[in-house]
Amino acid sequence: MSLPRPDAGALHETQEPHDDELLVETLRRPRPAGPAPEDVDGDQLDRADRQSLRRVGSMSTELSDISEVEYRQLLLERVVLVSVWTTGSQVDADNSLAELKLLAETAGSQVLDGLVQRRPVPDPATYIGSGKVAELRDVVVSSGADTVICDGELSPAQLRNLEDRVKVKVIDRTALILDIFAQHAKSAEGKAQVELAQLNYLKQRLRGWGGNLSRQAGGRAAGGAGIGGRGPGETKLETDRRRINSRIARLRGALREMDGTRETKRAERKRNQIPSVAIVGYTNAGKSSLLNRLTGAGVLVEDALFATLDPTVRRSATADGRVFTLTDTVGFVRHLPHDLVEAFASTLEESAQADLLLHVVDGSDPDPEGQIRAVHDVLAEIGAGKVSELIVINKADTAGPDAIAALRARYRDAVVVSARTGAGIADLQRTVEARLPRPEVEVRAMVPYGRGDLLNRIHQEGELLTTEHTGDGTLVVARVHGDLAGELAEYERGRPALDATVRGG
Repeated sequence: MSLPRPDAGALHETQEPHDDELLVETLRRPRPAGPAPEDVDGDQLDRADRQSLRRVGSMSTELSDISEVEYRQLLLERVVLVSVWTTGSQVDADNSLAELKLLAETAGSQVLDGLVQRRPVPDPATYIGSGKVAELRDVVVSSGADTVICDGELSPAQLRNLEDRVKVKVIDRTALILDIFAQHAKSAEGKAQVELAQLNYLKQRLRGWGGNLSRQAGGRAAGGAGIGGRGPGETKLETDRRRINSRIARLRGALREMDGTRETKRAERKRNQIPSVAIVGYTNAGKSSLLNRLTGAGVLVEDALFATLDPTVRRSATADGRVFTLTDTVGFVRHLPHDLVEAFASTLEESAQADLLLHVVDGSDPDPEGQIRAVHDVLAEIGAGKVSELIVINKADTAGPDAIAALRARYRDAVVVSARTGAGIADLQRTVEARLPRPEVEVRAMVPYGRGDLLNRIHQEGELLTTEHTGDGTLVVARVHGDLAGELAEYERGRPALDATVRGG
């Protein structure tokens, strides 16, 4: 599954391709002629996309050209989905399989059929049982599928047995999610994190292919290489495992260096005592759209799962001038692979160390409660379960009123917004402003006109309550943090500044 996700029209044979869709594979979409005044998403092209080549239509001298859509239709993998329903209701099982379908389409495949089996626990040998494997084989043959995707994490034995009996490639949910992450990772850190997760997953699932894996040989009678081939050796499987371990060690070293850079930036924000707000939520819930609406960040927005992986930090300010940061984090999903959580630990730390979490929920999803539970599970796993949280019900323009009313009844402090239309954004900004941590010390000081730096710090780091310009300076009443209160102590009203003799003696 190395192909990128096709455009929305790629899976519909009736849609006619256009010349302007002749793009190289690295370019997701052409640069727009100019954003509309109401467009808050802005320029969403990454730096690599801005510098990449763009194919111009109608320039080929061939008798017939082929568009990107047609090319992708020819190379889409044809898959059959398989799920084991162990707990929950029929609706839960259908929603899980529908999500697996979206994941498969995001990875660049065409879903032909979906099968669900009800059993107490998955079969330890074949996941669905030996009898159902024969039925699955018939479905694969009749539909012409070349891949089977299982909605669960398969053990090496289950993976091997299914492939041997179904005779096509078999992957599980974890491998599918890792493949999507590998397609969408853009930054050096993101690519290294995804590769680390993939290698950790692959290391436990290496399998042999007969005699090709052997570097140990006997005599001619044993089918070996004879003289010169006997003695201690290393199997191909052992060689692969050793190389994977070496690569994992190098990736972890590189990520530790990148963690230092991220920690330096985080420490600078802590030193300046700038509050941090992290946007978390289920994948495709509208986190990047909300960031664009609040800050104009211009982050890529796409109706796809895991469209953006790399965290984006933007500076924002409240109505009274207090500065804080907004961080867009990677989206979560049900049964997020543990290897992926471990590899993205440094990125997910942005959520664990935030002062406030904006938990974005897709109000139009059939199972928003399930999404909330999945996000809470991941937050608890990364140590962010106790961070202050504000539920933001997004996509109010497409969600049904009954669904929104049910969520509001359960989460009374939730804010209903639409990042696309801007409805409810003003209420969200006021709520965030009220939930941000406030400076703890109130001061009343006469700041000389020559100390404009202190006034600037009060505006950026504190909360300015009142100001009055007098002949001696600016009389301010503000709430500030302890270190800034110490610098303002000598200018406090009623406490005259000490002269040089007193300060020196």
